[in-house]
Amino acid sequence: MFTGLIEGQGRIEGMERRGGDMLFRFHPLFAWAAPEIGESVACNGVCLTMETWIASGPSFTAFASAETLSCSNLGGLSVGGLVNMERAMAMGERFGGHIVSGHVDTVARVESVRPVGDSRCIRLTFAEEWSSQIVPKGSVTLDGISLTVNDCGPGFLEVNIIPETWRVTTVASWKAGSCVNLETDIIGKYVKHLMQPYAGSRNKAPEERVTMDFLRRNGFGF
Repeated sequence: MFTGLIEGQGRIEGMERRGGDMLFRFHPLFAWAAPEIGESVACNGVCLTMETWIASGPSFTAFASAETLSCSNLGGLSVGGLVNMERAMAMGERFGGHIVSGHVDTVARVESVRPVGDSRCIRLTFAEEWSSQIVPKGSVTLDGISLTVNDCGPGFLEVNIIPETWRVTTVASWKAGSCVNLETDIIGKYVKHLMQPYAGSRNKAPEERVTMDFLRRNGFGF
């Protein structure tokens, strides 16, 4: 689990095709204390597992499956490219941003980047099927960055990028046509899942209350 607060950027130093999968080698461009083999690292918002750590460099390798490559922008990157990085949350630390799973839903495309004072307003488009999980002033993750939705509608959203985010992340390289990983808010996902049984009937919702049995049947394990 992550927060969407980027710790720094990493440079891709290797990409090795393995059938439809890919083995990446990343060089973190920030201090990395006590690396652990098997730990989760969000790279452009994609949760990857550290397989090896090479102290000289330093660098680490991580495997991305064909499924991960198909629903994210990782497969379209190249050696020398930069990615946003965040290590998994640690218990007891301050929780900024919002809950980020690292399970990217789809790839959005940058439509425009325009200055608004010292900030930038970025408009992105994506498949309309994800619009029901995005709300104004809600949270969204773009290339691993926790951002607030300024405006949204069928197949689009707008976010505001403050100077600090522009400085420490890869957002400064975004331009019209750039592909960006999109993860919707996990709370919105569960709300949508819970409401699906009532989608076709207005009379059904009042008949069933939220009980322990209801939660179990709708995906919440206890």
